[in-house]
Amino acid sequence: MVFFLGKDVSIKISTENESSGVTVSSAGVESFPATAGTFASQLVTGSASGAALTGPVTACDVSIGSMDEDIAYFGMRSQTKAEIKKETTVSLTRKKTSPEWDTIYNDVRYGTSGTAAWLGLEEPTTTHGYRLFISISPKTGTSEIITIMGACVQSHTVTVNTDGTMDETIEFMSYITPVFSSTQYNTAITTNL
Repeated sequence: MVFFLGKDVSIKISTENESSGVTVSSAGVESFPATAGTFASQLVTGSASGAALTGPVTACDVSIGSMDEDIAYFGMRSQTKAEIKKETTVSLTRKKTSPEWDTIYNDVRYGTSGTAAWLGLEEPTTTHGYRLFISISPKTGTSEIITIMGACVQSHTVTVNTDGTMDETIEFMSYITPVFSSTQYNTAITTNL
């Protein structure tokens, strides 16, 4: 688990779909423009893409892990641990200023099919979900970018404090191994990832 302050990272989001982005109006109505959306732009293969998050992010938490299964063999006293799948989780926190993340969690959790939101009732394809670009800018040298592909929104929470300020957290989860590079990884997902 790695925890970043919002001032240390910049985050952009794109859909895995190359034909539309996601925009949420101030009234909480989503649309799927063919050009760049305000929450997530469409994926542009071969060049920089992604919409910067509206409102400053106060925290970014990246967790990379795997699920193991214990396998017991008949007649043997030892067990084998076998890796079943990898899991990457990204939690973003910011001050609540609009219903944007509420709408994303309730209506567009799985990305866009181009003209509408995926409902989550169909078998996932290579265009499901979002792509997150987390740029870490060290004080010396070039930045490193963590690209998380095929991420879907897993949860959304709103916290009310005693002083009246509200924080909101949105959590993305992906089973695809993230890419660490000095540039954005904009290659479309293939079936062998």
